[in-house]
Amino acid sequence: MARTSEIAVAASGVALAAVLAACGTNPVSSPTVSSAPTSSSAPPLSGSPAPTSPAPTTTKPDDGLCKAKDLKLSLGRGGAAAGTTYRPLLFTNVSDHDCTIQGFPGVSYVSGADGHQVGAAAYRDGTKGPAIKLGKGQVASADIGFATVANYDEAICNPEPVRGLRVFPPQERDSLFIEAPGTGCANDKIPGNQLLVRTLQKGAGE
Repeated sequence: MARTSEIAVAASGVALAAVLAACGTNPVSSPTVSSAPTSSSAPPLSGSPAPTSPAPTTTKPDDGLCKAKDLKLSLGRGGAAAGTTYRPLLFTNVSDHDCTIQGFPGVSYVSGADGHQVGAAAYRDGTKGPAIKLGKGQVASADIGFATVANYDEAICNPEPVRGLRVFPPQERDSLFIEAPGTGCANDKIPGNQLLVRTLQKGAGE
């Protein structure tokens, strides 16, 4: 009976050893940790544009021509001939530099506070003259012919009081004004010319 107990104890020990061996040969694997999902790459930030240098300002070269701001207008004495009175229109250089003037000024009657033109601009009579160099205080002149408006039929002329003349120096976009009160024909289709202008010449032309 004692022998049987020893065998049972031995068998139990063998069984326990087998269990322990089994545990040793099958280690518990650690759980796999999955990496966190990566976010999609953000588009690279575009850098601020490099500051651009301002475009160089180009100064228009001086062409040497007399500008409106360089000149002062006046009307000289005149005389009448065949229904037209001629008076020299004087251009005096009031700037501190020399300038050149040549050809025909643009001339027209103006009226009202708004300075609207009355009738057609002056007709250019003759040929273009040579260039004139004006020093400070020097003068060039162009003869202006003023037709006697009273000689026109009123129904054709449509007479209108005028304040004076708007004058564009040759090759200039800016104009000057000179007082010359009178009467002009508002109709720009009258026969003949109520105003005519001749080319500029050196001096006062009187």
